[in-house]
Amino acid sequence: MDRDVFIVGGGTIGLGIGFELVRRGTSVTIFERDTAGRGTSYQAAGMLAPDAEIEFEELELYGLNRESLRRWPDFADRVEAASDQSVDYRSEGTLIVADDRDAAEALKRLYEFQREQGLNVEWLTGEEAREIEPFVAPRLSAAVFAPSDHQVDNRRLVDALRVAFQAEGGTLHENAPVEAVVPDANAPAVRTTDGERVAARQIVVAAGVWSRSLDGLEPDAVPPVRPVKGQMIQLRRKRPFDLQHVVRGPEAYLAPKSDGRVVVGATSEEMGFDTTVTAGGLYELLEGAWEVVPGIQELPVDDTWAGLRPASRDHVPLVGRTTAPGVLMATGHYRHGVLLTPITAEEMARLIRTGETSDWIEPFSPLRFSEEESPLRSA
Repeated sequence: MDRDVFIVGGGTIGLGIGFELVRRGTSVTIFERDTAGRGTSYQAAGMLAPDAEIEFEELELYGLNRESLRRWPDFADRVEAASDQSVDYRSEGTLIVADDRDAAEALKRLYEFQREQGLNVEWLTGEEAREIEPFVAPRLSAAVFAPSDHQVDNRRLVDALRVAFQAEGGTLHENAPVEAVVPDANAPAVRTTDGERVAARQIVVAAGVWSRSLDGLEPDAVPPVRPVKGQMIQLRRKRPFDLQHVVRGPEAYLAPKSDGRVVVGATSEEMGFDTTVTAGGLYELLEGAWEVVPGIQELPVDDTWAGLRPASRDHVPLVGRTTAPGVLMATGHYRHGVLLTPITAEEMARLIRTGETSDWIEPFSPLRFSEEESPLRSA
């Protein structure tokens, strides 16, 4: 086998990086432990919502999220052109709603913070929110409309990326678990579970929640990524119910898809790799969704599942070089993997091809967790 760039992990991040590299002429092989695009990326909701999800203490991450959203339309066009498949990019905006007085007060604080940061958001009464989205609850206390927040069908996205990557000349090995990464400045390698060692020019670890389980890395290069469980429900739209906007309530969100699915999520549980769907989790989601969009009560349930988000120690991604020679990381995207796919893919492709990093990803370098770079490791 030629010495390609190897990517360990075939989710939206790994496929996105691979796609951006091969379309620029770099030879790429992706090793995926199961079926490409059927892990965390497939189990997400596909929301592209930096304005709605802004956090008071994560302005640097917000900047990255916002820039990635700016790149999304062009990225979607490239993927659709290469794959001849739609990713269902939708731009209706997001409604963040409050269902009681306490929730309205919390929402007001968020809105004021959003405005301080210059975000394009609008404060609405419950009645005004219903004018935008008739299916929200009649008794809403207040809402914030974020017209710049969009969404994509993440399941269509990973299928299109899989086709686009291979159509551009990429090599995809599925059901091909990587046991270890072998760092080397000139010829880093992967070792598969059957014992084969294959050398590459550079290796990118994009294995999501499984990134930490790879052998071969020194302790200061092991990504501090853990799984955070999220239970979800998929409903099927049934007329006259016709929700058009993503609606985010205090306890649940609803994301309508063009194929009739309505995705309801998501719990956040520190349960390791457990993916059990529980009665309590489903109850919490259904109650939270019903409080803000009561019309879901009569909708049929299509599916339920529990996914695993890859969360770093500080809940922001690890993107860039590591202390391991020849090994780069693109993991730990937590709740923002789909949103951050374009910027991660483009900036990692730039770094791999030119050796140059950018101001966008520099703050998210994996080196912040190394003993040489940060005291956090001993904290």
